[in-house]
Formats: sequence, C-alpha cells, structure tokens
Amino acid sequence: MNQNDPVIARLISWAQSREDIRALVLSSSRTNPTVPELVDALSDYDLDVIIHGDARTWYEDRAWLEELGPVLVGFGDPPTKEYGIEISGYVIIYADGTKIDFTIMPEEIFKQVVAEPTLRDGWDDGHRVLLDKDALSAGLKTPSHREFIPTPPTAEEYRDVIDRFFTEATYVAKFLWRDELIFFKHSLDQEVKADLLRRMLEWRMEIDYNWSIRLGVLGRGLKKRLSPELWNELESTYTGASIEENWAALFKTIALFRRLASEVGSHLGYTYPTDLDKRMMAYLEKIRRMEH
Repeated sequence: MNQNDPVIARLISWAQSREDIRALVLSSSRTNPTVPELVDALSDYDLDVIIHGDARTWYEDRAWLEELGPVLVGFGDPPTKEYGIEISGYVIIYADGTKIDFTIMPEEIFKQVVAEPTLRDGWDDGHRVLLDKDALSAGLKTPSHREFIPTPPTAEEYRDVIDRFFTEATYVAKFLWRDELIFFKHSLDQEVKADLLRRMLEWRMEIDYNWSIRLGVLGRGLKKRLSPELWNELESTYTGASIEENWAALFKTIALFRRLASEVGSHLGYTYPTDLDKRMMAYLEKIRRMEH
C-alpha cells in the first residue's frame, strides 16, 4: 500500500484530533500485497474506527462525517450487536471521490476481536493498524492474505452449481416465452451468468493457477486471468433486448458452461451429468417452439 497516500494521512490526522477515537484499522484489498491489480484510484477504504463510547451516537449524529470533507452521498447501517455490544457503520462517498466504508467499533468489541483465535471476517484478507493510542491491537493476528482464495469444490458443491444453473435456465426460457424483458435479463445476466457461470469460470481459472488466486467481487480480475479466446466467448453471451438475441445468448451460455463444467469435473474426478444436460436442452427447445 502506498505509504504516502494522502487519504491515509487525512484519516490518521482526523483520528489523532479526536479523543474518542482510540484506533484505526484498515482492511481488505488495500492492505493485501498479493492483489495489487484489484486496487486503483476508485478502490474503497475499508476502515474500522475503534471508539471509546457508543456506536449508536455515531450512527444517529452524522456531523462527524463532514470532518473528513464534504459528503457527496452515502448511507448508514443501523446498529447491530457483536459480543452483546452495538456496532454500526456508514458507506460514504466524499466530494473528491474518496469512498470509505466505515465500521464504528467500540473498544470493548475490538478487545474481543483481538483475543479471538482467528481473525475477523475480512481481516485475514489483509489489515493494517493505522493508529493505536492505547496498544489495543497488541496480539492481533497476522493476516494470511488467503481468506478469499477459493478451495476446490466438493462433488456436492460442483453438482449443486450445475443443478442450479439448469434450473435457472428454465426461468430464462419461461420469461423469454412471455416476453418479460426485465425478468429474462435479470435471470440470464445476473442469476445464470454473474452467479453460476462465474463460479464455474473461477473454478476453471483456479485449476490453471493451482488454487492460489484471490479475485474480487463478482469475478473482478477474471479478464486478466482468462485466455482472450475464453473471455471473448463470455462477452458473446451478452446482448441487447430482443427475444431472439437472448435465446441465442442463453444457448451460447449453456455451451460455455457445459465445456467449463466438463473440464472442471474431469480435473477434480467428478462426472458431468450428460443425461441431465440432454434432458434440459430438449426442455428448453420445447419452450422456445411453444405457440402462444
């Protein structure tokens, strides 16, 4: 992480000026040296603000947000409880474009987090203590930077993705037959591709990299890891609003999924369900040919 980052300097100066802020902890991609490709000028700052006091007060009184600069837009997460103590947060974009995901954490929670045998969710990916006025972070575990690196799926997980993929494909077909634009675009582009096909793409990519790569949300970084040919094939499954284009996109998506799932299954010793595939293709074609 850039040691001369002016946002970091601003955050530390702000925390030093407030007696009720006892520590700052930055986490996620900006503190993970293994994924520099996931950090750019628009990346978030995931910041835990360790306070002496009540997190609800910070949630209800937003004046402190402006201490770091003019707020462009944002929203708050209502307080929830950890270790029986309230914790809250804000997602804020400042006028200069800086986006900060604040977690307002009372020091009593932080002490419990430090004492845990494993790191808090998101912190094993990477964390850096920016400020600690009371040595509260002494004993905080060192991150492995492997929290979000996937492991090979079990046979059950592999088959579950295939079953869900073909089940969701029936919804795409139904909504295409009904000419329900919002429904079929959501089902095809979000459920079938962004969720299920993406997972198979990630598994196939991880095989090539020996399960060592940490991608971002929704496969961010995949384009750099896949072959140009495979990425172009994925791109070809995205299209406009016409019914026929989306029928073609559905079948292109299935063809790509079939090949990836077969390769993943072969590598892991799992059998791709060819009979299910054939039954589903016949069913989808039947819906496509149905009269209205």
